[in-house]
Amino acid sequence: MNWQSGFESIISEDVHLAPLTWFGLGGRARYFVKPTNEAQLSEIIKRLGEARVPIYILGNGANLLVRDQGVNGAVIQLSQPALKSVQIDGRTVTVGAGADMMQLVRAMCKAGLGGIEPVAGIPGTVGGHIRMNAGGAFGDIGSAVASVTMLDAEGNLYTRYRDDLVFGYRQCNITGKVIVKAVLELQPEDPEQLTKRMKEIWLYKKNSQPMGENNAGCTFKNPEGQSAGKLIDLAGLKGTAVGGAMISRRHANFIVAREGTLSADVLGLIEHVQTIVESRFGVKLEMEVVIW
Repeated sequence: MNWQSGFESIISEDVHLAPLTWFGLGGRARYFVKPTNEAQLSEIIKRLGEARVPIYILGNGANLLVRDQGVNGAVIQLSQPALKSVQIDGRTVTVGAGADMMQLVRAMCKAGLGGIEPVAGIPGTVGGHIRMNAGGAFGDIGSAVASVTMLDAEGNLYTRYRDDLVFGYRQCNITGKVIVKAVLELQPEDPEQLTKRMKEIWLYKKNSQPMGENNAGCTFKNPEGQSAGKLIDLAGLKGTAVGGAMISRRHANFIVAREGTLSADVLGLIEHVQTIVESRFGVKLEMEVVIW
């Protein structure tokens, strides 16, 4: 049986991925799939595995660089209502992996539930935030996660709970193929105070990062005990460009894509930065941005 059989209505072919990423760069996906519910998602994952078609999970495209040649596989986006629903039960919130995190933060602050406002201003979906344990100086998402439900490569649904979850700097021990939903345990707080804190965190990011330009957030992880941005700055690389890609003058750990930029320009600039920083400081910068 063809893996697409019966799912033709939710599968597109030769879809341009650049408009779906914050960089606005990259080629096309051979297949693009938008499941409407968990059952469809499970069956699609199972079939793709059996057909040996590579699988890529797309959130909001905020931490992603797609190569110019695109991807020869199936890109799955959890953007349908059933896969981004939010249910509040006291201080427990069950949320679909496709939910927009910035919208969720605002909603929880308004509801008087604190714990995820530290990720205010960090774009992406709940699934993407959990997978990379998104966060910053104010905290990370992992501290609020009580459980994560995911699919394995055969499309089987299973759940891992807090005592079996390990969150570290920009990583976690989740190995499932697709995160489907999560349960967050939040703390009741005054809505006005939460909203004030959220706005302060957001303004801090707005004032220190190039939020109005095409970029994918921090390009490199911070080496232990050091700042990637500071190392890049000390190496004199602010404003350095390869083609249309340039190191932001506002924050050295951001690469911005100007008009006419190719993904190859960004990749070339990444390699240049890694080479210079390693030669100057003996530090090999590791990628934070995901590359397809």
